[in-house]
Amino acid sequence: MEVNCEGCAGCCLNWRPFHDAETDGTARRHRRARLDTDGDADAVGSRAPLDDDTNFVALTRDEVRGFLEAGMAPALTPRFWRARDAGESVEIDGYSVAAVAGRPVFFVGLRKPPKPVDPFDREEPAWLPACVFLDPETLQCRIHGDEQFPDECGSYPAHNLALEQETECERVEAAFEGQRLIEDDAPAALDGLLLGTQALGAKLFAHPRPETLEGVIDRTATGELTSEDRAECLAVAAASSPGTLVTSDYHYEWGKARALETASADGNPAEESGDKRSSADGSDDKRSSADEVDESRAESWVGPAIREWERRRRDADGTVPSPAVAADVETTRGAPETPGWDALE
Repeated sequence: MEVNCEGCAGCCLNWRPFHDAETDGTARRHRRARLDTDGDADAVGSRAPLDDDTNFVALTRDEVRGFLEAGMAPALTPRFWRARDAGESVEIDGYSVAAVAGRPVFFVGLRKPPKPVDPFDREEPAWLPACVFLDPETLQCRIHGDEQFPDECGSYPAHNLALEQETECERVEAAFEGQRLIEDDAPAALDGLLLGTQALGAKLFAHPRPETLEGVIDRTATGELTSEDRAECLAVAAASSPGTLVTSDYHYEWGKARALETASADGNPAEESGDKRSSADGSDDKRSSADEVDESRAESWVGPAIREWERRRRDADGTVPSPAVAADVETTRGAPETPGWDALE
């Protein structure tokens, strides 16, 4: 697909907060009102997600395993949904969670820590939730073309066009003008769309033990997931079998150990310490002196970089640094460089 991505990254970050602010926040208030109306299927929409990520990228089981093997578990997070009706739900933490055969279902995707970005020719940067792999300075993906690059990212926006759904390119065009979607015909052959039963166990994962998700669902909705919460979901995803509800005990144990091992190397057990501080945007952050561990032990740059972005956002006191600080936060920790747009012309 031919798209104009330079200066955009609309599909890699949540740009709506500052756009809503420039339009009196009407759209954001309406969405919040829909999500706050519990139990009304018409009000909450069809299987509304419990999180507020507007462009969640769903990974396959094999991609989850690949990220775990590469020591990048901190880059991943689950997504659960509200049930559309009682016949497809499981009650957990006061939520009617979408389920298949009594098993809560979820996606696994990429986390979006706060980063200072200035897309769409804005004059000043803003703190926005941005993909963990997005270089905020060039607005390019750090793993584009690598073996970890998700198929879903490479297939966007073709999948949306094939499903006759509005693309993020078109939403950006409507909000900021300009042309982003250069070619609007979906390719005849599309791989990896995975709909219906094809998705089960391959991209849509079913948790076999709903009782272990008590607390996890509430923390998903409030944005307070811990590394242990994420490890439990990543383990189930890694253990899933495409086209079935079967999970592999071996792969579950491997995935859980691998995710927790990476979190330990990154110092993330501090999340469990109980030292809970309030962040600059009103959310809670659990930290302790364990956050000061030697980050050279980490298996990848991802976990330490996420924590550093969250710390900087919390301590920003209303200020927004240049996107160039990504060199200190990400690149010096081992994040791959991006080529820049001149190299692609």
